[in-house]
Amino acid sequence: MKKSKIDALLERQESMSEINGKTIENMQLEKLNQLLKREKERSGFYKNLPERLYSLDELSSLPFTTDEDLAHNAGGILLCSQSEIQSVISDATSGTTGAAKRVFYTKNDCENTVELFMAGLGELVFPDSVTMICMPFSHAYGLGELISEAITGLGARPLNVGVGISFGELKEILESEKPDTYVGMPVTLLSLLRYCGRGSLKRALVSGDHCPKTVAAECEKILGSKLFPHYGSREMALGGAISCIAHEGMHLRENHVIAEIVDENGNVLPRGEYGELVITTVGMEAMPLIRYKTGDYTRILPEKCPCGSSVLRLDTVHRLDDRMEKLDGVLFTLSGLIDCRINEKKELFALTDGTVTEADIKSRGDFASVTIKKADDGDKPLYIGKRRILPK
Repeated sequence: MKKSKIDALLERQESMSEINGKTIENMQLEKLNQLLKREKERSGFYKNLPERLYSLDELSSLPFTTDEDLAHNAGGILLCSQSEIQSVISDATSGTTGAAKRVFYTKNDCENTVELFMAGLGELVFPDSVTMICMPFSHAYGLGELISEAITGLGARPLNVGVGISFGELKEILESEKPDTYVGMPVTLLSLLRYCGRGSLKRALVSGDHCPKTVAAECEKILGSKLFPHYGSREMALGGAISCIAHEGMHLRENHVIAEIVDENGNVLPRGEYGELVITTVGMEAMPLIRYKTGDYTRILPEKCPCGSSVLRLDTVHRLDDRMEKLDGVLFTLSGLIDCRINEKKELFALTDGTVTEADIKSRGDFASVTIKKADDGDKPLYIGKRRILPK
């Protein structure tokens, strides 16, 4: 059997001759103890933790790290010198109040993420192919830039499209550049496919936001191929888990991330049960986190993957507040819906192909008002980042 790309990646990055559950756990425990020792020596944010654990089971005895901890203790959590910092990502916006959460990366952190992206993208991006990247581009080591570097490393050509451009511009890119692969957020993909048509697109990797089953099914129906979902977060250096050719869950980068699933009371759940994802990033140089609560809801699939890999897989990841995901899952069953947004007052605005009525939308939810516009080339996707219910 051909070795899975995630196994090959771990073997190469960790100089391991064999990948299985036992060798992965031994490697994780060794890395965790190295991290705990360094934290004790530097007397930083995690200084009160034990210097050593004797099994991964003992990890559950340690306290959680939260968003608030990150926002208020970045200096204490940072494990390297400022001169080694290659990239910083902050959640500060014009509307941010209070301390903003910042996550730091070294050059090696970024390079490891590029290699992870290459392993995942390698399942659907081929030499001399053309991939449109509909993700944010910000600086040399931003998300879009790292994806672009990975695509180039695979011998393919990236189109650095970015986010927030009009449907007319997207249509022009499809017609002139003829990309065969899409990388971006799932609802944006469906909006593109419904407005512009499939064109030259054959395959897609979706990440960066929720992907309701109905949205995935609609995308796959138009593309004629299965989607490749990926999962990542800034706390994981932007890459966390990748799909394989089996399309049954996403393989976790276990040499850099130890995953736990916990219930609402913080108790660790067995594999196969749903709860909040908690991560310990033993492989990050700049800002390793211990038992960080992600606010994402998923489970660890208990069975071995059909691809043959022993690397753990995450199921579909949801937000703990999944109101927008549920709404999208219902509304996008309307084949003429291009995009929609809603606020806390339940005022919904929709872009359509002209066939969707106010009654169609109101039959699928409790809305205070519904405004419909037929989409044209000048319109843009209604969210440039994660889809959410907007403030009043």
